[in-house]
Amino acid sequence: MSQPTDPSPVRAAFAGVLRAVTLFVVAVAVLGAGAGLLVGGTPGLWGGLLGAGVAAFFSVTTAVIMVRTADKPMHVTNAWVIGAWLAKMLVLLVVLALLKDATFFHKGVFFVVLVVAVVGSMALEMWQLQRARIPVVDLTQRSGTETGPDAEAP
Repeated sequence: MSQPTDPSPVRAAFAGVLRAVTLFVVAVAVLGAGAGLLVGGTPGLWGGLLGAGVAAFFSVTTAVIMVRTADKPMHVTNAWVIGAWLAKMLVLLVVLALLKDATFFHKGVFFVVLVVAVVGSMALEMWQLQRARIPVVDLTQRSGTETGPDAEAP
């Protein structure tokens, strides 16, 4: 029996999430950097870029993990998601500690762009997954040779 060449519906849904989140974070980076430049000059520009960069790191890595583990058992996906979340928290703490006393970026612009990007990415992920066409029952896994009292009628 040959393997299907099309991606599974779950993998296709997560690939759509990855595309949408990537485009959204790029748009937030451009708009946030532009707004930051208007609000705070060069420090505002850097605040917008840093905020979008941190948000992109979080959102895009989660989407990549979901695409890569879409056809794996649930415990594998959960292990990757939880492990990546712990690693991202560690990276975030290190980044925030390094940026704590930095004066080259506008902290207000950083915060606003970060919140807009993270909340927007989460909303976009939910919207993309709600409109995904994922079947509840995968009929390709049926063997068709079942007999006995537990066999389903066609």
